Amino acid sequence: MRRNPRDTEESNRTLNRRTLLLGGAMGAMVAVLGARMRYLQVEQADEFKLLAEENRISIRLIPPDRGLIRDRNGKLIADNEQNYRVIITREAAGDAELVLRRLANVIPMTAEELDSAIEEVKSLSAFVPVTVAERLSWQDFSKVALNAPALPGVTPEVGLSRQYPLDTDFAHVVGYVGPVSDKDLEGLATPDPLLRIPKFQIGKIGVEKWMEDTLRGAAGTKRIEVNSAGRVMRELERQEGEAGADIRLTIDADVQNFAQARLGEESAAVVVMDVTNGDIICCASAPSFDPNLFVRGISHSDYNVLMEDDHRPLANKTVSGAYPPGSTFKMVTALAALEAGVITPETRVRCPGYIEYGGRRFHCWKRGGHGSVGLVRSLSESCDVYYYDIAQKVGIDKIAEMGRRLGLGQRYEIPMSAITEGIMPNKQWKLERHKQDWRIGDTINASIGQGYVLSSPLQLAVMTARLASGRAVLPRLIRMVNEKELPAPEAAPLGLTQEFLDGIHLGMYEVVNGEQGTAKSSRIVDPTLIMAGKTGTSQVRNITAAEREAGVISNDQLPWNRRDHALFVGYAPYDAPRYAISVVVEHGGGGSTAAAPIARDVILRALSDGLPSLEAYPSSQRGRIESMLKELPLRDPVTGMVPVKTQT
Repeated sequence: MRRNPRDTEESNRTLNRRTLLLGGAMGAMVAVLGARMRYLQVEQADEFKLLAEENRISIRLIPPDRGLIRDRNGKLIADNEQNYRVIITREAAGDAELVLRRLANVIPMTAEELDSAIEEVKSLSAFVPVTVAERLSWQDFSKVALNAPALPGVTPEVGLSRQYPLDTDFAHVVGYVGPVSDKDLEGLATPDPLLRIPKFQIGKIGVEKWMEDTLRGAAGTKRIEVNSAGRVMRELERQEGEAGADIRLTIDADVQNFAQARLGEESAAVVVMDVTNGDIICCASAPSFDPNLFVRGISHSDYNVLMEDDHRPLANKTVSGAYPPGSTFKMVTALAALEAGVITPETRVRCPGYIEYGGRRFHCWKRGGHGSVGLVRSLSESCDVYYYDIAQKVGIDKIAEMGRRLGLGQRYEIPMSAITEGIMPNKQWKLERHKQDWRIGDTINASIGQGYVLSSPLQLAVMTARLASGRAVLPRLIRMVNEKELPAPEAAPLGLTQEFLDGIHLGMYEVVNGEQGTAKSSRIVDPTLIMAGKTGTSQVRNITAAEREAGVISNDQLPWNRRDHALFVGYAPYDAPRYAISVVVEHGGGGSTAAAPIARDVILRALSDGLPSLEAYPSSQRGRIESMLKELPLRDPVTGMVPVKTQT
């Protein structure tokens, strides 16, 4: 059958249209491919040529600026300073050892530093840059640049390095940074590539370590051209990284400096806490050390001096020191007995100077005894027999339960190193730890903070803050991150009977302000700043029956390391508690003579805008206090420098 000519013509038109559309699409595709080929073969020719020649474009990381650390008021604690350094690349140096020996004639390098640099250069790949000198002066840095023709492979660079302007004041809290070690990489499934950079520094202890991820930031990258031997030829592209976050602590740098200066040469610790929100205002451990030494690379001789010091300057006694709390624990025993209903605030106990149990005498510190004693007097005069008696009635399990309720026997999650849990023992604890049954004698010892009981100064400060506020206050060290306030968790009520707490408060008031109080000489006379507290003395040696019969040897007649520890806990102002404080002086003798005076001075400093007012001290002490305050090596609040005392 013949087709209509009109149908044939319409069919041809349709076919031509489809052919044109298909041809246009194919033409467009060819154009795109051609443009792409031109881009790759012409515009990117140099780069692909480099890639073809042994992958000669390398991507390297750029270390970010480390976040800064400040005190609660914005004062710098950890800073980044400009660091003039010198690096060497063995591939470019040729005879690297010869070049390094030439370098040692240009800039100051000890024989130990030179040998270490030679060893490190030989141990790494030929194209890996090695830092051989840091923190050079501008003059020495310039010398390296001027002598560049004679020092192949040596490059002067400007970078950033950690610096601690307040050095010893925050060594134990903030810690320090140091080069990444194999130990640091252990347990990390996918470590940050930054950690592979030679001599990249990370936090080693303290806030620097536990806030590392926050402070480190994110790396930048740069694309560089290298020759076939690995030598850098030029930088092709750079993308800056992200600086680490800045951190503000809760600590007041001025109070911290005062506390460190006040502790002086003692082996001691002070913790001050805000009872309203748990902010740690001061956390001082003495003696201290200069963390800048570790950043720069501490020498063996300097490190040995620190390690061999019997006052243990490297130990953070505020959180890692575990001490028998002595009589500062008596409030725990009293509250346990009160809440259990085995005594009332009016219950009296006769103290003849000792009690006997199982053929053994447990002595009171006052040889002749205290006579008839109630709750308030038992605290103010620190009668031991009162607590021996009530502890047997209430039992160790309830005492331990109250201790934990008040914050003892637990590890606090704050960003500091080596935080101890302490020991708040009970029957089950002894059975598990020592495979022995608990004995009444253990309870008697524990009732006055001896025996198995161990607490850190931080825990004692928490205990005191909870006693003062009646709430489960938790310690807090980080106040802000990148200027964003971190809210303090609301402290729940402890659920203690207010009448019983009032009795404890009155007893602690009498300790410091009563006529027979053990800390009467450390009272504050300003009626708006009155302090309440409790002294403590914990034995570090056993006193034999023969010695007790002949007369107990006084602490000042014993070698330093056999003397009792001195303790004090307190809070102020008494009527409206703001700060709680704990002080431990290792082998200080008595809490009333060694620890309480320090506590009074430090808590007054925390409550003041500057140095404590002499009007806050008893008039008979003001001359001595004035001289003491003038002699303290305090930092200038503006420059941060410690003035050099001159002899007259």
